[in-house]
Amino acid sequence: MPRSLVVPVPAFAVLLVVAANASAQQPDGRPVAPAAAPAAGSATAPDGMVWIPGGEAVLGSQNGDADAPQHRVRLRGFWLDATEVTNAQFAAFVAATKYVTDAETKPTAADVPGVPEDQLVAGSLVFTPPPDATDLREFWRWWAWVPGACWRQPEGAGSSIAGREQHPVVHVSWRDAMAYAKWAGKRLPSEAEWEYAARGGLDRKRYVWGDEAPTKDKHPANIWQGTFPRSNTAADGFAGTAPVRTFAANGYGLFGMSGNVWEWCSDWYHPEGYGDGTQVLVDPQGPERSFDPQEPGAQKRVLRGGSFLCSDVYCLGYLPGTRMKSTVDTGLCHTGFRCAQDGEPPSAPKAGQAEGGGPDDARQPSGKRSAPQ
Repeated sequence: MPRSLVVPVPAFAVLLVVAANASAQQPDGRPVAPAAAPAAGSATAPDGMVWIPGGEAVLGSQNGDADAPQHRVRLRGFWLDATEVTNAQFAAFVAATKYVTDAETKPTAADVPGVPEDQLVAGSLVFTPPPDATDLREFWRWWAWVPGACWRQPEGAGSSIAGREQHPVVHVSWRDAMAYAKWAGKRLPSEAEWEYAARGGLDRKRYVWGDEAPTKDKHPANIWQGTFPRSNTAADGFAGTAPVRTFAANGYGLFGMSGNVWEWCSDWYHPEGYGDGTQVLVDPQGPERSFDPQEPGAQKRVLRGGSFLCSDVYCLGYLPGTRMKSTVDTGLCHTGFRCAQDGEPPSAPKAGQAEGGGPDDARQPSGKRSAPQ
């Protein structure tokens, strides 16, 4: 279950969220066995992945964000999942390994001293619109600790993922994502790889699709419409997560690189992780340690991409140059991931094309939807 503070919530929930739990493996403590990875140099595209050609690009925020200043990177080519990992894919992983996520793990009295035993229950944080006008600085007012909330029951007891098999899995921590990646014979992308891929070959554009802002009639990504956080008009068709191939792919054939769910990266979080921006960073893997000035003792990793809760008036996380951080044992209702893999480019000449998909599937005009999956 989530153990580390991400947002302020009522006192009991804070204690549950900050608790540390060492067990996020298989129930008997055995490590998760990885699946066999494709051999290096294989000319066959890994199932559901696209080839991201290496190159050099300017990454980071164009808004003067000191936490993500513009910087230049040079990357080798790599494979990346065309979509976020889905509920169906995560269910297959759990069925094969009997894995138990952090959100499904009951904390102990040692994790949260002072909490009565009957209140030590597994659960997670779920977005809950406040009933009245809210100061946007009081972000704890729209997060509720929900016992039983986890990837199987995204809204808590009584909810399920039935009918949402092709939605991104949520309530997964960084540790959960790493366990899945190991099992799949893959890895999490670095933060540099993630942003480079998200930009889809575009140079210093504000959005992953270009510079044109979303409008009331044009919805290129699953983000918030309406008055945040009380009223979501769901004008894009979704008040929560959307199926992973609902919105148009970017120039590399990647779906959902803006909005829908935040995605875990491999990097530790550090506000100065990009350096001073004067040097070209070659295949950067992030800082050697985590540091968040707001919580110096917390071990945090980077997330990218924004979510269905992002809004121009509150959260610009759906812009490719912005970032979020969270502790490694925390998963929320808008947190997911996708995997990367090292290897050689495909023998086919069409870089960026997902196996089984044609160029029309991978490169629809900005703002148009592909057929929901």
